[in-house]
Amino acid sequence: QVQLVESGGGLVQAGGSLRLSCAASGFTFDDYAIGWFRQAPGKERRFVGTISWSGGNTDYADSVKGRFTISRDNAKNTVYLQMNSLKPEDTAVYYCAASRRGQGSWSVYGYDYWGQGTQVTVSS
Repeated sequence: QVQLVESGGGLVQAGGSLRLSCAASGFTFDDYAIGWFRQAPGKERRFVGTISWSGGNTDYADSVKGRFTISRDNAKNTVYLQMNSLKPEDTAVYYCAASRRGQGSWSVYGYDYWGQGTQVTVSS
């Protein structure tokens, strides 16, 4: 059974940091790129960043570039999203997703499996 489970969300003040984790099981993890997306209330799900199957390539949305970092530990089947200098506009449910495309995708349609999401709330 394929599973992606996000954790690490919570409430943080503006300027603070959080690290999200995405634990995968049920598929060959290191064959897949992993993407992070977020969805604020009433808005569409938006691309945050992606990491290639090897971890050698990452790509980020302009809105988070320089503040967020994605890494992966294939031995632990886990991907991390380190979020620094958080802003109230980063408030959203954050999702991880797995893609057979080696470099991932900016589109939600480029992903095969999705987690259930974890809430991140940044207070001003």
